[in-house]
Amino acid sequence: MSGTDLNFPIIADPDRSVCELYDMIHPGEGDTSTVRSVFIIDPNDKVRLTLTYPKSVGRNFDEILRVIDALQLIDRAPVSTPVDWRPGDRVIVSPMMSTEDAKAKFGQVEEVKPYLRWTAQP
Repeated sequence: MSGTDLNFPIIADPDRSVCELYDMIHPGEGDTSTVRSVFIIDPNDKVRLTLTYPKSVGRNFDEILRVIDALQLIDRAPVSTPVDWRPGDRVIVSPMMSTEDAKAKFGQVEEVKPYLRWTAQP
């Protein structure tokens, strides 16, 4: 063990029933490979993200945590996160919201195009 406490669920699947049910074994890697799939499931049991890594590539926990932060943010506010977004970075205002409504909700809004407006993270 690495001495790290885990604060997220990990499923033990000794008979491979879960990995077979969700097609989690990477194609062509054999049926004895370590399962390399990551599922992010929200409190409403909705699958929000799936990732499958080849068995020769380690998972990127920084990216998994970044995605969880982004999902929690977009659940709270009508925004999207851009490429390489990190908590605290500016975000994109939803195109479903008018610029006037965005300014009322977020304050400062930078309009690049009518469909591309930036604001500070709410």
